[in-house]
Amino acid sequence: MTTPTTRTPTAVDAVADSYVTRIAEINPLAATAMGLSGYDHLMTDLSPAGHEASAEAGRAVLRELDRLEPADDVDRVTLAAMRERIGLELELHEAGEPLATLNNIASPVQELRDIFDVMPTGTVEAWENIAARLNALPGAVEGYITSLRTAAERGNVAAIRQVRETVTQARELAGAESFFTTFVNGPEAGAVLDDSAACSLVRKELEHGATAAREAYDTLAGFLESELAPQAPEQDAVGRDRYALFSRVFLGAEVDLDETYQWGLEELARVVAEQEAVARQIAGPGATVEDAVRVLDTDPTRKLLGTDALKAWMQETSDAAIVALNGTHFDIPDPVLTLECMIAPTQTGGIYYTPPSDDWSRPGRMWWSVPPEVTEFNTWREKTTVFHEGVPGHHLQCGQAVFARDTLNTWRRLACWVSGHGEGWALYAERLMADLGYMDDPGDRLGMLDAQRMRAARVVFDIGVHLGLPAPEQWGGGTWDAEKAWPFLKANVNMAEAFVRFEYNRYLGWPGQAPSYKVGQRLWEQTRDEAKAAAAARGAEFDAKVFHARALNLGSVGLDVLREALA
Repeated sequence: MTTPTTRTPTAVDAVADSYVTRIAEINPLAATAMGLSGYDHLMTDLSPAGHEASAEAGRAVLRELDRLEPADDVDRVTLAAMRERIGLELELHEAGEPLATLNNIASPVQELRDIFDVMPTGTVEAWENIAARLNALPGAVEGYITSLRTAAERGNVAAIRQVRETVTQARELAGAESFFTTFVNGPEAGAVLDDSAACSLVRKELEHGATAAREAYDTLAGFLESELAPQAPEQDAVGRDRYALFSRVFLGAEVDLDETYQWGLEELARVVAEQEAVARQIAGPGATVEDAVRVLDTDPTRKLLGTDALKAWMQETSDAAIVALNGTHFDIPDPVLTLECMIAPTQTGGIYYTPPSDDWSRPGRMWWSVPPEVTEFNTWREKTTVFHEGVPGHHLQCGQAVFARDTLNTWRRLACWVSGHGEGWALYAERLMADLGYMDDPGDRLGMLDAQRMRAARVVFDIGVHLGLPAPEQWGGGTWDAEKAWPFLKANVNMAEAFVRFEYNRYLGWPGQAPSYKVGQRLWEQTRDEAKAAAAARGAEFDAKVFHARALNLGSVGLDVLREALA
C-alpha cells in the first residue's frame, strides 16, 4: 500500500477531530472500540438522554461544517462523508430507531459484554478500568431499559423472535458460568494482579463488578421476558419505508430495492451454476454440489479437530497471505503486517474482525465464535473467510485507514465505518484472491463460491422477507416470510445448523445489514469497472494496485461518496 503523502491539517480536519473527542465523551464504549485511550473506565449512557446528546453533537458538527469551505480533495471527501453519515444518524434518531435496538448480534445486549474483548488487560491500571466499567454496567442497562420502554410507548418494539433470543443471551450472562465471572478470574487477570495490597483491592472491585454485571443482565432478562415480550409483534418484517432507511445506512448509497432483489436471484443462480461446474471437477461427471461436499468433508487433509487447531490454521493461513501479497499486489505498512487470530470467548457462531487501536498497542484481530457443539472444521470452507477477515479483507482495509494518519483526520481513520464499504470490500477481496490464483484448488474455490452463494441468498432473503416480495415457485411461491425463508437459507448455506440458525435470526433482526455485503461488493466492482473504462478512454492501462491503494487510502466512506471520490 502506498504510504500517504503528509498534508497540513485543515479547518475541516479540526472540526472532525473535535467531533471524535465529543463522540468519545458521549460514548466511551465507542472510544474503546476505536482504541482511544483515556475513556476505558467510563460507560456510555444508553438512556434517551444519551441518544439525544449524540444527536445534538451531530447537529452541532453539521452546523460547523456548513460554515467551512474545503481546502483540498481530502476535505471535499470529508465533508461529503460526514454530511452523509451524520445526516443518516439524525434520520435514525428522529425516527426513534436507536431507542428500540434489540437483536441477537448488534444491540446493547451484546455490545455491553463484547467491549471487554478489546479492552487492554496488561497492567494494573487496565484492570482498574475494567472494574470501573463493570461496576457502571448496571447504570447502562437501566438506561437501555428506559430507552426500550420509551420506544415501546411509541409502538416500536423488536419482533418476539429477537426478544426471545436476547433473553437467552442475557440469562447466560447472568448465570453462574457467566463470561463476567470467568473473565475477572481468568489467567489474564492472574498474570497482572499479584498478592499486593493494591492488587487485592482491584480484585475486590473486579469481583464486585462481575456480580453487578451479572445482576444487571438478570434484570435485563426479566424486563425483556415479562414486560417487552408481551408487546413484541410476531411479524419479523419491518416494511419498505423502514427498510429503505436501514439500507441507506448500511450501504451509504441508495439502491432500487426491487431491482436489487431481482439481481440477487440472478446472482444466486449464477453462483450456483459456477459451484456445480466446480463440483464436477471434484467428484466427477454428473456430480452435484452435495456430492462434492461429501468428498471434501471426508478428506482428512482438509479437516481440523478442535479450536486450537482452528486457531493455528487461521494464523498460518493469514500470515502466508500477508507475505504473498505484500510488495506484489499491495504495499502493506509495517504495523499492518501483524494480525492476531483468536477464538472468541463467546459461543454464538459469529466470525468477525476488530481493528487495531490508534496507537497500535492493540493489533488487528480476527475472531471466531464457535458454538460448543461444533468441534470439527473443514479448511475448504474456511479459507475464503480468512481472506475476508484478514488480508486483503478487513485487516488491510481497517489497518490502512488507521495508518493513514498523515492524510486522514481522526474521524476518517477511526470513527467512520460503513458496512457496505467494509463488508463489500471484504467480499471483493475474496473474489480478488480467486482471480489472483489463491483459490485454484477446486475445494478452496468451492468454499469461496459457497460463501458467495450465502451472501447472494441473503440479498434475496433479507429484501424478500422484510419487503414481503413474491417468492419464486421453487421456494414455495406466494409472499416471502420467515417460515418460508428457513428452508431457503438451509438449502443455500452449507454450514452447521447452529451457525445457520444464528444467521437466520440475525437477518430477521438486523434488516438491511446482511445484503450490504453482496450489494457492497457489486458497487465496489462497478466502481472498479468505471475506473477501468475511464483509463481505457484516456488510452491508459488500468493499474489495479494503484486503484486499490487510492481507494483504501480514503478510509471507510459511503459507497456513493467512494464512487464520486474515485471518479
